[in-house]
Amino acid sequence: MEKLTIQEEEAMQAIWHTKGGFIKEFLDLLPEPKPPYTTLASTVKNLERKGFVKAEKVANSFRYLPSIVEADYKKRFMNGFVSDYFQNSYKELVTFFAKEKKISKNELEEIIKMIENK
Repeated sequence: MEKLTIQEEEAMQAIWHTKGGFIKEFLDLLPEPKPPYTTLASTVKNLERKGFVKAEKVANSFRYLPSIVEADYKKRFMNGFVSDYFQNSYKELVTFFAKEKKISKNELEEIIKMIENK
């Protein structure tokens, strides 16, 4: 699966959120400063070319639907991220966040409980 640019990921977030729709609907969901309509339309066309969305013609417009489930993209993205930056070790990832004080001892204990109760 091809990696997405930040702009493409933002567009996909809007597409997943709406479960499909029109460019104008996606634009309304994007944070400020919003890209121009034509820029978002080009981004969505790129997503279609990459196979992340499919288009269906509705009157004089196109409705775009996600081709990839958000959870599947997250799994692939995280696996690639951990592989590229943390020697394919989730332990290294958690250690990094602990050292950077981005995760507390209590949060780590909650994670352990979640794992044990699974």
